[in-house]
Amino acid sequence: MELQPEQIDLNDQMTRRREELEALKKLGVEPYPYAFNRTAFSKEIAETFKDDAPQRAVAVAGRIVSLRRMGKASFCHVMDSLGKIQIYLKKDDLGAIYDAFRLLDIGDIIGIEGYVFRTKMGEISVHAQKLELLAKSLRPLPIAKETKDEQGNVVVHDPFSDKELRYRQRYVDLVVNPHVKDVFLKRAKITTSIRNYFDTLGFLEVETPILQPQYGGAFARPFITHHNALDVDLYLRIANELYLKRLIVGGFDGVYEFAKDFRNEGMDRSHNPEFTMLEVYVAYRDYIWMMEMVEQMISKVAMVLNDTMKVKVGEHEIDFTLPWKRITMFDAIKEYTGKDLRGKSESELRHFAKELHVEVPAGEGVGAIIDEVFSEKVEHRLIQPTFITDYPVEMSPLAKRHRSEAGLVERFEAIINGQEICNAFSELNDPLDQRARFEEQMRARARGQEEIQPLDEDFLRALEYGMPPTAGLGIGIDRLTMVLTGQDSIRDVIFFPQMKPEK
Repeated sequence: MELQPEQIDLNDQMTRRREELEALKKLGVEPYPYAFNRTAFSKEIAETFKDDAPQRAVAVAGRIVSLRRMGKASFCHVMDSLGKIQIYLKKDDLGAIYDAFRLLDIGDIIGIEGYVFRTKMGEISVHAQKLELLAKSLRPLPIAKETKDEQGNVVVHDPFSDKELRYRQRYVDLVVNPHVKDVFLKRAKITTSIRNYFDTLGFLEVETPILQPQYGGAFARPFITHHNALDVDLYLRIANELYLKRLIVGGFDGVYEFAKDFRNEGMDRSHNPEFTMLEVYVAYRDYIWMMEMVEQMISKVAMVLNDTMKVKVGEHEIDFTLPWKRITMFDAIKEYTGKDLRGKSESELRHFAKELHVEVPAGEGVGAIIDEVFSEKVEHRLIQPTFITDYPVEMSPLAKRHRSEAGLVERFEAIINGQEICNAFSELNDPLDQRARFEEQMRARARGQEEIQPLDEDFLRALEYGMPPTAGLGIGIDRLTMVLTGQDSIRDVIFFPQMKPEK
């Protein structure tokens, strides 16, 4: 229900701003006009200004972030999408609108027409010849104040730094913490670079259903909704894998999709229930080809983004220089625990897990036990880009059996800074083997493993028409962005992360 004005709890500043709004209207000032013809931005003005150049007329617009009123002349700083610039306002130039300037506040959005000059203090500024209010701000911004100590160091007072508030009010976070915007600009550059890379390879970007009659392609609990017209339950997709493989069956050689996926699971620094996954499938290729493609692509993106192969993430410096380390899952577990789990029975694996103080829920099978040991004892220790290869078949129902080692599948994950960034297979294209593995999964599901996907008969039907040898890949775009921009939480790379209900 929308709050009525009398229901809003107004503090003194909010009350004063509403009074100013009414005063502006009485002066004939329209506080929310329709448009403004901006011709220049702060950054471009600063970069191109020359003292000996002819006077340049500009129209700039942005949010007031500082104010200095001084009688018949005043200064303010206006922030646009690329930076901020100082505005010089003089009563003799502006006339009656200058009187309205006393009713403006930090946070208000204004447009200025004037010319560029350099002040006596040496700051490039715009001398305002026309001022227009574009939006009156009715809530005060939490603008931090900066002072300098005796050594000349900048000291920030009262920054907008509360994590929960920043995530809930991202619109405020972006205004008062300009560095936050840089992360999201880089995120956009990451996806653009990946698209360009795939386009040069001739892959087709596609779209697959978000609402699915049957979920699949990953181990996860789905979100459920209901379609009234059909009177059926539908699921928000947990992955788009099975639909993209249907397109390979249909004759496309390479397809990819930036997909919004949804998993009804817990939240932590690397998990959000809504996230962005890139999946790509390439016919006539295998996981070895895909491994080489991944390291080349991500290394290229890192260079495009940061002009270096090295990125600082917390206390670590991540080096994307080729080639990346490759090690099998069993060899990695042995290297970091001293335990060789290859070929061990379920009871032996449970014994080893207990020795390693790894808790494994009752009912979990061989694959889940090995996965828990790897996650608890190995994964967080893999800081530099590392390919973990050749997983137990029980962990990967959609991957092709290993060509030379029984009991394994051709699968790799790229681990960077202690977390999985991508997952890839030589895709299983034998419909009979796929059915047998789905049926084994159904038996595990019946034993209580609720995250296992249901058997998908239509996908099996597609495979029975014939799918060529195929390499498949999924990359978590949020996690990749975390690494490439040096962020330690997934919430720092998602504009509007999921939050608990606001009290």
